[in-house]
Amino acid sequence: MGNDLVREGRRRVGWTQAQLAERAGTTQSAIARLESGRTSPAFDDVIRYLRLMGLDLDLMLVERDDSDWAQAQRLLALSPAERLLRHEELVDELLAFRKHDAA
Repeated sequence: MGNDLVREGRRRVGWTQAQLAERAGTTQSAIARLESGRTSPAFDDVIRYLRLMGLDLDLMLVERDDSDWAQAQRLLALSPAERLLRHEELVDELLAFRKHDAA
């Protein structure tokens, strides 16, 4: 997960791997290995990389609820054809949202 956070942070600020590596005092290949998951960064390193990019990570512990299970049960009540139709409708809505958001 740390590798995904570093990669996403770097993309958000528009830096190359080489730019992050230079600011972090490491090599581009080390950043590439980290982002690809070939190495696993320590949590402190993830925070350090994010802060170098002017970002921070906000974590919260929250009470767990059963909303995911309730949604899964509702979907299980649908027939395969109804699930497919629901999925197609959701895809259409997302595509329309993206199109509207890009305009």
